[in-house]
Amino acid sequence: MEIKRYETKKRMSKAVIHNNTAYLCGQVAKDYDKGIKEQTITTLETIEELLSNIGSNKDKILSATIYIKDMSLFQDMNEIWDNWLNEGFAPARACVQAKMASEKILIEISIIAAI
Repeated sequence: MEIKRYETKKRMSKAVIHNNTAYLCGQVAKDYDKGIKEQTITTLETIEELLSNIGSNKDKILSATIYIKDMSLFQDMNEIWDNWLNEGFAPARACVQAKMASEKILIEISIIAAI
């Protein structure tokens, strides 16, 4: 069985595909100085771009794990998330509060999607 790795560095790959399933590493915002809504928007844009580059799209997301710096941001993040998803294509999802790699990062999202 073939395993394809995309944008591989020493520590990790941005995406790994096996058996027509894509595993994306945690994606973060393009600008850490923005608020949770803006960070969520740009994180989701990055996810869409990466999925497109590997032959998938947001309607094929099977599972999402969302790491959020503080649960007080949950409602604002969900507003963006809910508007981003297409009706009827909600994945299995978990959202947990987590200490981030940088104090400015408010959200990180890891995705598993079908190809």
